[in-house]
Amino acid sequence: MSSIDLKIDGEIATLTLNNPAKLNAIDLAMWRALSHHMATLAADSAVRCIVLRGAGEAAFAAGGDLEEFVSARTTLEQALLYHGEVAAALNAIADSPHPTVALIQGACIGGGLEIAGACDLRIAGESAKFGAPINKLGFSMYPGEMEGLLRLAGAAVVKEILLEGRILGAREAYEKGLLTRVVPDVQVCDEAYATARRICQGAPLVAGWHKQWIRRLQDGRPLSDAEKAASFAFLDTEDYREGLAAFLEKRKPQFKAR
Repeated sequence: MSSIDLKIDGEIATLTLNNPAKLNAIDLAMWRALSHHMATLAADSAVRCIVLRGAGEAAFAAGGDLEEFVSARTTLEQALLYHGEVAAALNAIADSPHPTVALIQGACIGGGLEIAGACDLRIAGESAKFGAPINKLGFSMYPGEMEGLLRLAGAAVVKEILLEGRILGAREAYEKGLLTRVVPDVQVCDEAYATARRICQGAPLVAGWHKQWIRRLQDGRPLSDAEKAASFAFLDTEDYREGLAAFLEKRKPQFKAR
C-alpha cells in the first residue's frame, strides 16, 4: 500500500514517499497525507528541518499515479478537486516555516519534480533524472502545480521541460537551476542530512524569516515602512542575544526558537 511515512530524529523530520511498486508514484491519498504531515510539522517547534525523499533508491517519485486518473480525474469537478489537493500539498511544503530539503535518488518526474521544486534545497545523486513528459500523455500541468517550478527555474526552463518533454540528467538539471547540489550517488543521503544538520545549527526563527522575506521580495513590490521595521523583529528575541553572546565568547550558540 502507498503511504507518506514520517520519522523524526531529534530536530530533523523525514517524510518518505512510499509506493515503491510504482516507483513512488503519488496517489490522491498520498497528496492528502503530505498536506496533513506538513501541517503537523509546521506546528512542531522542536523540528528545525524537514527532509523529503522517496522509498528505496530507484525513484524520488515517478509522477502521479496514472492508474488513478481513469477513475478519480475523469470529470471537470473531479479534476478540480484532485489537483486542488495536489496544489495544497505543494503549497504546504513551500510555505513550511521549517526549511525543507529534497533528497533525490533516481526518477524525479512530474509530481515528484513538483514536490522537489517546492522544497527549499534539492540534493541529487548523479544518476537522478528529471522531467515532466506529460505532453506525451495528452494532458497539461495544472497552473497551481506549475507555479513553483516557474518561480524556481523561470519560464524558459519550464517551457523546455513541458514543450519538449525531455528527461534531464542531474548535471543538466543543475545547470538549468533546478537543483542545489549534485553529488555521487553513494553520497546523496549523507549530503542531504549533512545539509539538514547545517540548517539546524542556525537560529530557527531566522530561517523562517529568511524564507518569508525571500518569498516577499520575489513579488517585485517595494517594501513598506512597516515591513522594513518588521524585518528587525529579531532584535527582541532571545536567540539574537544568544547568537551575539556566543560569538563574543567564542562558543557554539544554543538557540531555543524564542
